[in-house]
Amino acid sequence: MKHDPSNLNFNRSKFFSLSQFCWLGGWKRIITVICACTLAGETVSADTTKPLKVFILAGQSNMEGHAKVETFDYIGDDPGTAPLLRQMRGADGKPRVCEHVWISYFTGNQETNGEGFGKLTAGYGARQNPAEDGGKIGPEFTFGLTLDQALQEPVLLIKTAWGGKSLYYDFRPPSAGAYQRTAKDIEKNRNPETESGRYYHLMISHVKRVLGDIHRVCPDYKETQGYEIAGFVWFQGFNDMINTEVYPNLPKDSQTNRFAKYSEWLADFIRDVRQDLGAPHLPIVIGVMGIGGNNPDKNMASFREAMAAPASLPEFHGNVVAVPTAPFWDARLSEIQDKYDQVRQMAFELRTKNPKQANADGSMSEAQQREYLKHFEAKLITPAEAALRQRGASNAGYHYLGCAKTFALMGKAFAENALQLMNQDGK
Repeated sequence: MKHDPSNLNFNRSKFFSLSQFCWLGGWKRIITVICACTLAGETVSADTTKPLKVFILAGQSNMEGHAKVETFDYIGDDPGTAPLLRQMRGADGKPRVCEHVWISYFTGNQETNGEGFGKLTAGYGARQNPAEDGGKIGPEFTFGLTLDQALQEPVLLIKTAWGGKSLYYDFRPPSAGAYQRTAKDIEKNRNPETESGRYYHLMISHVKRVLGDIHRVCPDYKETQGYEIAGFVWFQGFNDMINTEVYPNLPKDSQTNRFAKYSEWLADFIRDVRQDLGAPHLPIVIGVMGIGGNNPDKNMASFREAMAAPASLPEFHGNVVAVPTAPFWDARLSEIQDKYDQVRQMAFELRTKNPKQANADGSMSEAQQREYLKHFEAKLITPAEAALRQRGASNAGYHYLGCAKTFALMGKAFAENALQLMNQDGK
């Protein structure tokens, strides 16, 4: 069906889960695609007579993605994820370029925003220059590859993500009302009410811009085939979780989740996105923060609960799902990272003349401090641990250690859940 970009009407055809698709005869294509993508590096032609499937990815720095391509080899060390690595690479060993999935990525640094677009491949993670390959991946890479294997139609990903952005202010949805500045906002002259929701509107306007001229991003697109907004993934939260002004700490005996407002605003966000895109039943995947893995502290556990809460609302039954990302946290790399954090802390304490450390009297020169740290690190971190971190991690803990294995598993999980929602909505 042809769509008017100014209206963005939502139309849905019948979808099937992977298991249903196999029983209905789709097994031939699934087997063909798996063999082609994982073994020979070849591709199968998408059916361009069917509507283009459009998926929107939005959030902050972990939706941007800070996993360097150099950590891909680590994925192959685990027999359980080695097949995923073969899917991510072509026959030449380089990151796969997907022939049937396109991406438009809108991002920027502070006030400078821009777009990178083309066929999906690695490099559409966090970027200093929006138009240039950043050498990193976020969830988008395996998200698109997974959809390409499961769907006969071509796919377009529209990704809008900026680091350090909150839901309470930056992505504040219109239904949440005007942002009320905190006392510290006023004291520090920050967060003017007129700027709240700016990134929500940037996200919506970019989606409409791309859908208004799809051929610009997808040269093979034909107006006669039309398009369908088939899913939306939200992956954000860190800046909200660490804010104690908007989400103040509560008494220890309180039974209320201090992040209850996040749940409320995220529900508003879902409703507003659907309304602004003319997609009243748009499937929504919420990526629940998993930093720290399966043993979160009370603060993290409360925030995860708040993030997942909208999926349990009756109005969102069957079309909103919360996907935990904690299972994809790499505990082994995290343990090594903790040791490097101890080294950095020691460096700080030496510089600041901590009375409990070796430079208490401030007599150590910079060269002596470096030598002390060198021996401190050697005692704490084995060569094998250093090599493993070099192989698998490329960023800090709040960016899931910049581990491509983690981001690849998250992207795959988001896609699988998006496919399930599509199937449920099509019944």
